[in-house]
Amino acid sequence: MEKSWDNEFQELVKALPKEDGWIGSHLYFYQGFWCPALVLKSFISFQKNFQAFASDVILATFPKCGTTWLKALAYITLYRSHFARDENPLLSSSPHQLVRFLEYDLYLNNPFPDLQNACAYEPRLFATHVPYASLPTSITDSNSKIVYICRNPLDMFISLWLFSTKLRDNNLRPLSPDEAFDKFYHGIYAFGPFFEHVLGYWKASRENPNKILFLKYEDLMEDTNSHLKNLAMFLGVPFTEDEEKQGVVPEIVKMCSFENLKELEVNKKGLHASGIPNADFFRKGEVGDWSNHLTPSMVERLEKLVQEKVNNSGLTFKLSCKTSRIFHPSE
Repeated sequence: MEKSWDNEFQELVKALPKEDGWIGSHLYFYQGFWCPALVLKSFISFQKNFQAFASDVILATFPKCGTTWLKALAYITLYRSHFARDENPLLSSSPHQLVRFLEYDLYLNNPFPDLQNACAYEPRLFATHVPYASLPTSITDSNSKIVYICRNPLDMFISLWLFSTKLRDNNLRPLSPDEAFDKFYHGIYAFGPFFEHVLGYWKASRENPNKILFLKYEDLMEDTNSHLKNLAMFLGVPFTEDEEKQGVVPEIVKMCSFENLKELEVNKKGLHASGIPNADFFRKGEVGDWSNHLTPSMVERLEKLVQEKVNNSGLTFKLSCKTSRIFHPSE
C-alpha cells in the first residue's frame, strides 16, 4: 500500500503547478492554495486518513498569525484541571510539542500516525495550517470544534518574510523585500493566498458560530483576559467564579504571554519536528510593526488588495494598537 501511495503521489506532483518557495524548496498549487513541498504528502495523508472525534478541538491558523500563542493559551485553558496551579507544562515543553501539527508533525513521516498517544489528555487538541475547504470531511462534518486566529495582512507579511529569511537555504541569495512583497501580493507563499484562507474560516464561522470560533490577533492582544474567557466558554471549560476570584485568568494570560514564552529556556533551544529551531518562532509579536518595514507604495497596494478581497464580507483588520486604526473595506 505504501509503495502504491508513493507512486500515486509522484504522479500527482508531476501534474501540479509549482513555484519557488521563500526558503528554497518548491510550493505546489493544490486545491486552490500553495502547499510547501515538505508537507504536501503529509497533508494529503492527513486529509485522506484522519478520523475526527466529536470532542476534538482543532486550532487552525495561517502561518505567522499567532499560532504559537494560541497553542499555549488553548492547551493551558483546556487542560488546566489536569495539573496543579503551580505546575506549568510550558516550562518543559514548547507549545508546538504540547499541541502538535497534523501536517507538519504527526503525518510528516507516517501516513497512519498513532493519534491515540499524540495527546496527553482528552479531548484531543491538534493544530493545522490547512484551509477550511481542504480540511478532512470528518472534521467539517462532525461536532468537533475549530478555533481560528487571523492577523492583519501587513504585520503577517513582515513576520512571514523575516521568518523565511532565517530559514532560507544558505546557498541562495537573500529574498529581497521587493521580491517577497511581489510574491505575497500574488498569493504565492505557504498556504496562500492569505485572503482566501482567512475568508474560508470567516464565512464558515458566521454560518456555524457554535463550531468555529474566529479570533483576531489584534483583539486578543488588546484584551487577552476577555477573549480567553470566551475561548474557555467555547471549549466547554468556562472559568468558575472561584477561579476568577483566585486570579486564574490573568495568571494564564501572563504564563502564555509572548514575553514569557520567548524567555523560557525550552523555547530557546531544540528543533520543531519540521526541523525549524524553536527560537525562530519568536520575534516581536507586536501590532503595527509593518510601519517599520513597508514603503508607502507597498502599504497603498496592500490596502487596495484588502479592499478588493474582503469587500462586503464583514471582515475588518486592525492595523495598529496605538492609533486603533481599523481598515474597513468600504473606505
